[in-house]
Amino acid sequence: MLNPGYTTLSKFAIEQIPAGPNARDLASLLVDVAAVTKAISAAVRKGPLLGLSGLAGSENAQGEAQKKLDLLSDELFTRGIEWSGLVGALASEEMDEVRMVAGRGRLALVYDPLDGSGNLDVNVAVGSIFSVLELPEGAVGPEAVLQKGARQVAAGYAIYGPSTELVLTVGRGTHGFTLDREIGNYVLTAPDMRIPARTSEYAINSSNRRFWEPPVTRYVDECKAGREGPRGRDFNMRWVASLVADVHRIMVRGGVYLYPRDQRDACREGRLRLMYEGNPMAFLVEQAGGLASTGRGRIMDVEPAALHQRVPVIIGSSEEVERIDLYHREYDCGEDQPYSSPLFAERSLFINT
Repeated sequence: MLNPGYTTLSKFAIEQIPAGPNARDLASLLVDVAAVTKAISAAVRKGPLLGLSGLAGSENAQGEAQKKLDLLSDELFTRGIEWSGLVGALASEEMDEVRMVAGRGRLALVYDPLDGSGNLDVNVAVGSIFSVLELPEGAVGPEAVLQKGARQVAAGYAIYGPSTELVLTVGRGTHGFTLDREIGNYVLTAPDMRIPARTSEYAINSSNRRFWEPPVTRYVDECKAGREGPRGRDFNMRWVASLVADVHRIMVRGGVYLYPRDQRDACREGRLRLMYEGNPMAFLVEQAGGLASTGRGRIMDVEPAALHQRVPVIIGSSEEVERIDLYHREYDCGEDQPYSSPLFAERSLFINT
């Protein structure tokens, strides 16, 4: 049962959100988002029991279940947030365009309603990711949502695993809450989460190796070489293929997560969406003492050009992110290759030919 001295999400929001013209609305919005994640958690827990009439036993039942939960989660966000009058705009992975909301709301909520849903059929943890921005005064169009991640006023994710947890930042550290189902409330269980600067764990999808840029291949090869290699210690590789689950592991015990730029499509900078995956995760990681980079710059400094813009994402323990950034700089400058020239090779004037 809940200890009366524990901090609930509502109490946290009231105490921790910085003063400002939208502070009260932001606190209320976070409580509403939390309520939505509780509903999504309940739906995810049902799994195959969700009541997919006519799908049981069909060849595509799992795919249809995944699609239904994606759309249901998006609908829960829309219905749970739009009515409140707190937001002036909504945008999600499931929407083609920004949805402007009539009213006085000066906040924008950008979200991925069910990240990692492709793992539902194997019962792996999935989650919801969200970002909150303030709309500029007088802004009435969708372009007002296209702001750098550095302008976020809050960000977080819910992870639906053995327990449902909500990890949140309002710019004053990163904090973890656990859903107490007996009372239906999120309770602060991991205040001021900190990511260790040093780690021996990395997460990357190795099946994409043939598409990686040389600095990423260099980094992974050094990790794989272990204590006999240039790093002088052994590394573990982890990959869940659920962004929320992979990042949550880093939040709890450190590590680095890479979904780098690859060379499959020259027109596509990365694979993850900037607005509702890269930016909110970057905000959370930085507030926990980690770093978040594209390999060539800070994620939260990227100027968004489109709602569904994609970027490379390298986030986690600061020492590892800094090293990967260094490898990108050296590669871009040509300094990652040892200099070799037959003209200046070692010779002796006394060698008989």
